[in-house]
Amino acid sequence: MKIFLDTANIKEISQYAYIIDGVTTNPTLMAQEKTGYQIRDHITEIAKIVHGPISVEAMSQTAPEIIIEAEELAAISPNVVVKIPMNEAGLQAAKVLSDRGVKTNITLIFSANQAYLAAKAGATYASIFVGRLDDIGHDGIQVVSDSMEIFRQHKLETELITASVRHPLHVINAAKAGSHVITIPPKVLSLMFRHNLTDVGLKKFSDDWAQLAKKQGTGI
Repeated sequence: MKIFLDTANIKEISQYAYIIDGVTTNPTLMAQEKTGYQIRDHITEIAKIVHGPISVEAMSQTAPEIIIEAEELAAISPNVVVKIPMNEAGLQAAKVLSDRGVKTNITLIFSANQAYLAAKAGATYASIFVGRLDDIGHDGIQVVSDSMEIFRQHKLETELITASVRHPLHVINAAKAGSHVITIPPKVLSLMFRHNLTDVGLKKFSDDWAQLAKKQGTGI
């Protein structure tokens, strides 16, 4: 399962560049960055750090407008994947863009039906928002599992992204469900490095080494 970092922050992307496979952004994340960059320049900076896919959202509403905006975004970098909303206009645009070789990420998917339609439209990626489903009492990971079963049975080429991740358990469950990709906020990714027993063990090793060095002197 590939890891995309869900952020537009250059510092965070640089910090985790060695372990991530791509980046996903959205208008909210972009608006939080007060870099002074234009969107084009910001995406160019990200592409210098991460050589994998970079999702950038198209904000147009009609299919013809989405297609024009998507082609402009895709021209920024070969890494760009254009995020398109899960609605009829979005799927119409995704079909045209797919035929033209523009990579797309259908976003705000909340059901296996929607994921299937995104794949049929030729989307490169389909993003299921598991956290938002969990927030309203649904089982987001089950939607991932159902969608993956459909993708496998029908040999669909679209890659499924588990998005709207709230905690490390979402990551484990998405991997078990067979998700192709998971997009993780930096604060959740940072938690994955940690475990209380690891911290205790490292402190014990450090303390024991300090005691040994005190007895024997510095050096190995």
